[in-house]
Amino acid sequence: MKRNRNYYIRKTHRYLGLFIGIQFIGWTISGLYFSWTDIDKIHGDQFHREHVMTHSPPDLISPAQLDSTLGISSLELRYINHQPHYWVNDSLLYNAQTGQIKKGITETEAVEIAQNHLVKNLKILKTEWITETDNHHEYRGRPLPAWAVHFDHPEKLVAYIDASNGRFERVRHNSWRWFDFLWMFHTMDYAGRDNFNNWLLRAFSVFGLFTVLSGFTLYAVSSKTFIKTTSKRKRKK
Repeated sequence: MKRNRNYYIRKTHRYLGLFIGIQFIGWTISGLYFSWTDIDKIHGDQFHREHVMTHSPPDLISPAQLDSTLGISSLELRYINHQPHYWVNDSLLYNAQTGQIKKGITETEAVEIAQNHLVKNLKILKTEWITETDNHHEYRGRPLPAWAVHFDHPEKLVAYIDASNGRFERVRHNSWRWFDFLWMFHTMDYAGRDNFNNWLLRAFSVFGLFTVLSGFTLYAVSSKTFIKTTSKRKRKK
């Protein structure tokens, strides 16, 4: 009975370890990377200018003069090509000096916005017009359409600008891409990367717990102390 018991415990532990071992390696490597990297650098803070300030001109028109039918519920002041604009109700862009509506951001304006937010002397390689992204795109879940401004940099730097209102959305680079890839292994969300409550992760977590418990059990039933204690109890009976 003892031989059969130890055999099945050892076999269970072996196959559980083999089954989830690769994922354990992924968790360990990704955890090491996360703990040894500066999250601010992953976000690309080192590429941002410390201060991006624009002084408001004195001749801004009142938002009430834009359109009496708007029913303004939200309003932000944005600067595009050094010109102030009102972003109204998260959908409409108006020149804050003339009241004229503006239909989106041009390529030239997107480049200028990117350059105004990032450190100087970055050479532009190309621009890209983005209308859709999949679940693995580095700009996933952000407003579309957007301009992607690619820079000549060892980190393959890309700045993303909201093409509707000129908002500087994100900057992406190789360190962030490695972080994102390892985050996928960590969360086990291989479909979209950001769901931390998926069933695959839950299942592997349970299997991982069983693997550890089976290892403890195997150690216990194989130890001399456990064997001696069990033998003594059997003799007393």
